[in-house]
Amino acid sequence: MLNKNNIFNSRRPLIAILRGITPLEAESVSDVLIEAGIKIIEVPLNSPKPYETIERMVKFHGDKGIFGAGTVLKDDEVSKVADAGGNIIVSPNSNPLIIKKTKDLNMLSLPGVFTASECFQALDAGADGLKFFPASLLKPKNFKALSAVLPNDIISVAVGGIDEISFSSWIEVNITGFGLGSNLYKPGMLIDDIQAKAEKIVKAYDNTVK
Repeated sequence: MLNKNNIFNSRRPLIAILRGITPLEAESVSDVLIEAGIKIIEVPLNSPKPYETIERMVKFHGDKGIFGAGTVLKDDEVSKVADAGGNIIVSPNSNPLIIKKTKDLNMLSLPGVFTASECFQALDAGADGLKFFPASLLKPKNFKALSAVLPNDIISVAVGGIDEISFSSWIEVNITGFGLGSNLYKPGMLIDDIQAKAEKIVKAYDNTVK
């Protein structure tokens, strides 16, 4: 079973956020992402038939990747993701009820936070890590100041306006990982273009952390 200590074990700390993906794309898109080296995949629930998409990815890849949902706002949505085989829940906000439900179902919890109060509320509720959103507004220097009061071993993921050019400035302030949305995937993209984007992002990350 996954836990907060092994979510990024043997995986790059990169999360693909596939907002708008359809079930018909589930296998092909996730396949090129995993092949490129992005093995944590989030399907936002405001995508078409997201539970079906998650289920298809899980059945196709098994334990080759970590699959789950984003934009999770209700506790019954957490249950539906679990039923689809997902094992990570990402939210844009910090809702203790969502976090508790996630942990009750033995799934990984990454709620969205921005302030110190939200960070500690999420951690007190049992969150496995924190999604700093929107990262483009927070900026690395402010994350550095905020992280000074947080536990040293906390998983921190920058999401919102992240691209490969911004990796180095965030890594310098000890961010754990990144969530990549429209810079990686947009509805209607050709599979070859998604693959090329993924390979470019992975190469940039690997070069940054050398």
